[in-house]
Amino acid sequence: MLDSPLRVATRRSKLALAQARAYVSTLTALHPELVVEELHVVTSGDRIQDRPLQAIGGKGLFIKEVEEALLDRRAAFAVHSIKDVPAELAPSLCLAAIPEREDPRDALLSRDGARLSELARGASVGTSSLRRATMLLRARPDLSIQPLRGNVDTRLRKLAEGQVDAIVLAAAGLRRLGLADRATETLAPATSLPAVGQGALGIECRQDDEGLRKLLAATDHEPTRICVAAERAFMAAVDGSCQLPVAAYARREGEELWLRAMLAEADGTNPRFDERRCGWTTDKNAAVALGRELGIALRS
Repeated sequence: MLDSPLRVATRRSKLALAQARAYVSTLTALHPELVVEELHVVTSGDRIQDRPLQAIGGKGLFIKEVEEALLDRRAAFAVHSIKDVPAELAPSLCLAAIPEREDPRDALLSRDGARLSELARGASVGTSSLRRATMLLRARPDLSIQPLRGNVDTRLRKLAEGQVDAIVLAAAGLRRLGLADRATETLAPATSLPAVGQGALGIECRQDDEGLRKLLAATDHEPTRICVAAERAFMAAVDGSCQLPVAAYARREGEELWLRAMLAEADGTNPRFDERRCGWTTDKNAAVALGRELGIALRS
């Protein structure tokens, strides 16, 4: 028997709330009898805004306190951006569902409407992501990359104030906030290879909560789960974190699973790219094996 009402743990940024509420709408459409309440959590990553993520422990700081709310049973489940979820979960927690992925690509927003190729020589681009910085400098070595943290509203404000000439955000986040029209250009994966799991959500709960796991599993999107499994296996194989520029993007191409990835040194130098294909599979273990094989190849 499930507790009622259920409580969902979420960060309280506009984007996190939009994601959580959209997911809950999907869940309650399948189970109209459910009543779901929100538990708003402020994470370490939200509190510490004056230092780069790699200096304070990485993206796991955006879910640490949310997971604590699950472990001490203040909440039944949580909604995360998969790209914030470390490769290894706590043994007592699991990803019960990965819903259908939103647009995984990066989006460029510039003050004057210039596309990436049209930005003035030496233009400043704000991003806190080592991956994005590496990909941007590969496309435009003349750009000046400026560290820029904060939620979407904060970054948009800093762009409007002229602190930078352009910023790069996840296209999925803009879409979920109803801000897709603010993007100047959506960057092709060949230009800016997405982060592991970008555009996908992870629905996390306690491993031993079998009734809830079954209920949440109804929202799972198998093709997204398979692609994300390959990407996350790559990340695990290269010990990926905010300390290294890491990218991986998997998709179904006809009857094949196609995984492309990038790994660079901590300072963004020596970016290496490679890819692997296998027949399309619904076997998560096969997807994990593909990601691990590619990770070992790029790591070595």
